[in-house]
Amino acid sequence: MRQLNADHRGINRTTDVLSFEANIPVGRKTLYPVLGDVVINVQMAASQAKKSGKNFYDEIYHLLVHGILHLLGYDHEKSKYKSLIMRKKEQEILDAVKKMG
Repeated sequence: MRQLNADHRGINRTTDVLSFEANIPVGRKTLYPVLGDVVINVQMAASQAKKSGKNFYDEIYHLLVHGILHLLGYDHEKSKYKSLIMRKKEQEILDAVKKMG
């Protein structure tokens, strides 16, 4: 994960989740476009879950939602306001998924 972060973002440290846009040219509107890939650092997720008292799978779900939101254009690093918007959207999605289960 450290190498991926260094290679693609120029940040030489590990991270919990990375998102990579697909960059697949689509000739026509498609109902289900490919957004890209989300890579989750499972060891870091386990450590974060333990530290926060979360269930491991809840942490994985959170990181997956976080990565998908990045693929949809959300970016918590641009400003405190954008961070607040992204965190709110993450919680909204996670709450909706819990209701489904």
